[in-house]
Amino acid sequence: MDRGRFSIIGFDSAWTDKPKAPGAVCIIRSSMDEKLSYVEPQLASFAQALDIINRECELTELCLVAIDQPTIVPNLTSLRPVDRIAGSLISWIGGGVQPANRSKTGMFDDNAPIWRFKEALEAVEDPEAARRAITGLYLIEVFPALALAGLNSAFCDRLKGPRYNPVRRKTFQLTHWHSVIETIRHFGTLAAIEQIEDWCDITGSLLLPRKADQDKLDSMICALIGLHWLTAPREQSMMIGDLETGYMIAPCIDGVHDRIVAKARENGVLINGATVLVSGI
Repeated sequence: MDRGRFSIIGFDSAWTDKPKAPGAVCIIRSSMDEKLSYVEPQLASFAQALDIINRECELTELCLVAIDQPTIVPNLTSLRPVDRIAGSLISWIGGGVQPANRSKTGMFDDNAPIWRFKEALEAVEDPEAARRAITGLYLIEVFPALALAGLNSAFCDRLKGPRYNPVRRKTFQLTHWHSVIETIRHFGTLAAIEQIEDWCDITGSLLLPRKADQDKLDSMICALIGLHWLTAPREQSMMIGDLETGYMIAPCIDGVHDRIVAKARENGVLINGATVLVSGI
């Protein structure tokens, strides 16, 4: 599809709005001649991210915001159905899914920053419509940990998920940090994003990455998920859940993982807008 100019904005929001612990934003742009470039990730609060998005919308016909935070949370307690499905794979590879519910003050209560952000953003939250669009502002929810398992088969095995959060000193491994960066390098190079190797070289050279560095890295992953959703064949991505109870968008280069399929069937959760049948999707 010829969309002309478009921008993907990856936003690792950090879920709360603490001045000393902001999230990060990264932009991937497509020019009229379909060349892809990126704007280096930068730390950003919700308000700063909103300003960045508004400025970007003035430069392009189509803008897709890919945010690493639950955007639809109707449940008062426990987990959303989509969290249970994603968690079936994430726990198997050695990670975890933070429960999203309205009882989490500062994250999803009525006064949480995510709702003010969405209200001010005024974006269309319809992932499938975003794929068909040539103009407008759209929002999708993404999850970097789930995306990495779909982009790099080495991460998608029992307890093989990357431990690249520097805050978790007991589990953080610099080799895993490098593996995530190489995954970004490979994916970005295949997408022909200009000079993505430069960013990967700089980020990979950090001897002691900080949480802020990981936030920037995750914002790049968010942007790449959005780019993949918008431009790759539909069968190479999955939408788990729905627009009423919550959803996630993630790459699945080799198809939807069996654990996702089995858990979705067990819980009656939609994948790609359809009920999972006994024989498959």
